[in-house]
Amino acid sequence: MYAQMIKTAHSGVHKREDMTEQERAFQDRIDAGEKIEPRDWMPDDYRATLIRQIGQHAHSEVVGQLPEGNWITRAPTLERKAILLAKVQDEAGHGLYLYSAAETLGESRDELVRLLHEGRMKYSSIFNYPTLNWADIGAVGWLVDGAAIVNQVALQRTSYGPYSRAMVRICKEESFHARQGYSAFMAMALGTPEQKRMAQDALNRMWFPCLMMFGPSDKDSVHSEQSMAWKIKVATNDELRQKYVDQTIPQIEYLGLDLPEAGIVWNEARGHYDFDMPDWSEFFNVLKGNGPCNSDRMADRVNAWEDGAWFRDGLMAHARKARARKMAAE
Repeated sequence: MYAQMIKTAHSGVHKREDMTEQERAFQDRIDAGEKIEPRDWMPDDYRATLIRQIGQHAHSEVVGQLPEGNWITRAPTLERKAILLAKVQDEAGHGLYLYSAAETLGESRDELVRLLHEGRMKYSSIFNYPTLNWADIGAVGWLVDGAAIVNQVALQRTSYGPYSRAMVRICKEESFHARQGYSAFMAMALGTPEQKRMAQDALNRMWFPCLMMFGPSDKDSVHSEQSMAWKIKVATNDELRQKYVDQTIPQIEYLGLDLPEAGIVWNEARGHYDFDMPDWSEFFNVLKGNGPCNSDRMADRVNAWEDGAWFRDGLMAHARKARARKMAAE
């Protein structure tokens, strides 16, 4: 469905004078702060935009298990193992919430997965970077999930009801993820000199990829303006990135670590930190599939999907038999 809709998706912002009466009534509901529900009429472009965003969000949650999953057995203590295992399980659950939200728009989970495997849907660029050591796992929880929370707290106010409600539960769990990450990272930063060096290295490597998580600058963002008009997004990429920087710099200073780049300076006039933008050519190169771990991540996901086919087939066969028995009894 999404693959067909996106071919004819409208580019640019819908102007009110060009809208049909039905589209104007829909926009009036959005402007009034009403939630749009699955059975409500909605423009095809709105539906396609939601499927793209929710699908990519779901894929990010599922692929996001991979950088951390291979560290469960190598975590330094039993407690850290248990915490990391719970976190990775949460990410799988988040993916399921979001795939279910996409299904309310008429797009099947299998189709979304197919589009991912064919490279026609993306996931967050951050997960195409490696986790080289235990400090990186702390950084993923603190920095990566911290960035996700900034994005997702805003999405609790998104105009599509099922997506908004999924975000409420996901944000509660993501706050646990960020706290466990900061706890693990603090143990490294306040530990031995070698551990502190590892923490600083992880921070330096993760910083710019985390800034990329919010998407390109507003002037280069293709979808932002219309998504803002529909309240699919309620804050711009640059606004969210600034909020993330402002909340993270004091945390870095508390840990006694060096700032990850020289451009970070408090701007009294703006009331915000100034900072350097990441290398956007790297961002777009990673999105094209040329990141350090792109091929590994996709190979892992495709293999997992193919290896699990027997189990999905068994579940479907059981569901068909149960339904047949219920119909026979009626």
